[in-house]
Amino acid sequence: MWCEFRQDKDVGSNEEDTLPLQPPIRLPSDGELVAAVRETPLATGLLTGEATDPAFPPDTVEILRDGSDDKVLQVWADACRRTLGTDEALFMEVVRLFLGGGPLTDEVPAVLTDLGLIRQAPPHTLTPLGLWAAGLVIGTATGQDIPVMGSLAGRDAGALLHGLRSYPEPERDEELAGWLTSRDRDEAAAEIAAALVEASPLSRAVGVELLATGLGDEGTRVLDGLLGEPKLGAVVAARLGREERPPTPEEIAWAFVDMAAALLEFGGETAEVIKSVSQGMEKDEQASTIALLALGDHPWTERVLLVFIDHHPDERVVAAARKALRRHGLMDARG
Repeated sequence: MWCEFRQDKDVGSNEEDTLPLQPPIRLPSDGELVAAVRETPLATGLLTGEATDPAFPPDTVEILRDGSDDKVLQVWADACRRTLGTDEALFMEVVRLFLGGGPLTDEVPAVLTDLGLIRQAPPHTLTPLGLWAAGLVIGTATGQDIPVMGSLAGRDAGALLHGLRSYPEPERDEELAGWLTSRDRDEAAAEIAAALVEASPLSRAVGVELLATGLGDEGTRVLDGLLGEPKLGAVVAARLGREERPPTPEEIAWAFVDMAAALLEFGGETAEVIKSVSQGMEKDEQASTIALLALGDHPWTERVLLVFIDHHPDERVVAAARKALRRHGLMDARG
């Protein structure tokens, strides 16, 4: 059942059963989704009295006929969660279709067409209503919000950066343009900059890139100001190749962990994470850099060190990571 896929671990865990961050989906308006609900076989039957379902609330027919968009969609969301949450095979079929699996070739389960989730005519793929429902149930099962295009325009900068983590570049630019519509660009750049400190590593990487490439001169000025900040300035300099801003040893550790953590948060394969953050360094240099991680206080330090301990192919680097983890633990214990 779907509860087996719930993500109880921290976001960015490199466990194999963690669902990678999903790209945004495009959905019709709420009004169009409601119209689709009312045209489903199940809703049509309920509205004409030809079908009954004791699992629905007593006022379901009234809601489907005259309720607000929010109430209609809530009724249908509950029905989809109830149906898919009690049948693992149905849930996995919807997950497969959502994640880009080919259309159903076998007989389509009637309940999925009754709910309007899968097209009745070939190819048997998710309908827009099915895409909406799949995003809800997969989000519930994994603890991951499935992003929807256009949904971030009214959110604050922290929510924007969090939401954009999995957006490909064209969709990211489109979402950013919508977010900027009602904002002064100087104020928007300052708001994004202020959100970087508390952001997750991947959100922070997104924010730095937005300021560097998506906000013109306003973004560049803000980034120049951030270079003087402890830790954050080192990350900005590392990501933008600003060699005029050398890091302290503690900042080397912080920036290294932050960049590795961003890849882990995205759901990257551990081998690729190690290869990316170690690029251009010989094994001895990797080991000495890893040793510095004991000096840092980045919240992802332990997780990054464990990745090197569990997956790095060179024993010298593994030994350096083990030693750094022990030292880091002792430092934490001493406050």
